Amino acid sequence: MSIVYKTKEITPEGLVRVYEALGVSLKGNIAIKISTGEPGGHNFLQPGLIKDLVNRLSGTIVECNTAYPGRRNTTQAHWETIRDHGFLAIAPCDILDEEGDMAIPVESGFHLQENYVGTHLKNYDSMVMLSHFKGHAMGGFGGALKNMSIGLASSRGKIWIHTSGTSNVFEDAFTADHDSFLESMADADRSVMDFMGREKIVYINVANRLSVDCDCDAHPHDPEMADIGIFASADPVALDQASVDAVYGSEDAGKRALIERMESRHGIHTVEAAQAHGLGNRKYELVCID
Repeated sequence: MSIVYKTKEITPEGLVRVYEALGVSLKGNIAIKISTGEPGGHNFLQPGLIKDLVNRLSGTIVECNTAYPGRRNTTQAHWETIRDHGFLAIAPCDILDEEGDMAIPVESGFHLQENYVGTHLKNYDSMVMLSHFKGHAMGGFGGALKNMSIGLASSRGKIWIHTSGTSNVFEDAFTADHDSFLESMADADRSVMDFMGREKIVYINVANRLSVDCDCDAHPHDPEMADIGIFASADPVALDQASVDAVYGSEDAGKRALIERMESRHGIHTVEAAQAHGLGNRKYELVCID
């Protein structure tokens, strides 16, 4: 059974405290993987919230270019977005696939034999998967497992995951069998954890601004339920399971919209597939640090 730490305090101080509860000491060059947010959207994790944690770790904020039309699908436009959203003002930033991508192997994948990530990933020794937990139009929800798979994939890699390893063509990205797509995210997660070293990644989900839509959406729905808190674990499977359970366990009637989004997209299947891959445990102990 894995341990998941939680605080209701969604503040810079709360974020640092829940990280410190993990009792880890990340070494070397530390990447802080976030979503920089599609322009027009406003739910992504704000620089003011994450600054203290990033600076405490002397970390570099990392992202990859997107595959869909928008203002993050080219390196130039993405740098402008990173600047406009305030991330360059708080820490060094790195677009991991700015200079191309590289294939990393997937061991015993459901669908993928390889995953494509930015070449700069090899420059980092440790990583904090700092995810905004919320809904997602295809995945049902986005948390640690989505941030580590689709989020860390290069533009080509994102399409590769969406098509379950059958195409690099954007027009094919939304034609794959749905469960196969979810399983392919788990495949990609395994490749990253094996590449980095499982003990070198920790995971934090910030469950605020709980829209049914992802931060990749330029026009997301407003949240219909209240913020929940911040969760942290060394186990991404337990972390995402705990975050999902917190939505179901909320007394907020507005949770219905997010639950419908998760269930209609079979979102929990990514967690199931990740556990089947041996990436973590859906059984966990929740430790509140407040």
